[in-house]
Amino acid sequence: MNQAIKNDKVSGPWALVTGASAGIGEEFCRQLASRGYNLVMVARREERMQALASELDKAAGVASNIITANLADRAAPEAIEDQLKTAGIEVEFLVNNAGYGLPKYFTGVDWSDHADFIQVMVTAVCDLTWRLLPGMQERGKGFIINVASVAGLVPSPPSHTLYGASKAFVIRFSESLAQEQQSTGVFVSALCPGFTYSEFHDVAGTRSLVSKMSPSMWMNADEVVAFGIRAVQPDHHEIIAVPGRVNRNIVRLMRYLPVKTAQKITGKSANKFRKQ
Repeated sequence: MNQAIKNDKVSGPWALVTGASAGIGEEFCRQLASRGYNLVMVARREERMQALASELDKAAGVASNIITANLADRAAPEAIEDQLKTAGIEVEFLVNNAGYGLPKYFTGVDWSDHADFIQVMVTAVCDLTWRLLPGMQERGKGFIINVASVAGLVPSPPSHTLYGASKAFVIRFSESLAQEQQSTGVFVSALCPGFTYSEFHDVAGTRSLVSKMSPSMWMNADEVVAFGIRAVQPDHHEIIAVPGRVNRNIVRLMRYLPVKTAQKITGKSANKFRKQ
């Protein structure tokens, strides 16, 4: 783990984004930079973050602090906190975005891989939030976006066994946390996108499958991120923020269907999709 500070003395607020090297995380960096936020980028791929930092320095004139870290390491959140303190950085905007999928049946994945997955998707989200939230409370201002998924709001299909479960946890965690912060000046949202154009499916090895889906099911990362940033603002605050009409209709439909019916639909759809 290391860090690179572009400027010793900078003005303006700071945002920390995990999973900053690609996809939704990279787009969060771009849009937050356009709003004047200096950036703490956290991910495993340092070269990509360095390139993004250089781009945003030229485009928006913001500083970047790059922390190369693997959030599957239980020590990573504390080490990140230590580096922030050393650099004198107070985070105003936290985006817990890092994530991935394990597209196999539950016993088809080694437990060590499941344990790493839970560490990244659940434990690190809570750990980083626990470490950075007190400073936001003391300053009376802060924003936290936990990137969840529509998968956490609908019945979970077979395969990706822990994915929907982890996202459901993040949603409920965000929901409770947001209500705890009502008098602190800190706003919390769970951003729940559906299918989004990014590298997620390439990493998961499911690109050939999802490419068969209708374009109407997909959103661009810039749309998702813009929706999320708007949703966490005081004048538009949505604790559970679902971008896209199609995604909202899916969530609404599943909410009103009998549970067994909804489970059958998601299960059959997933199996049919995989057979195709």
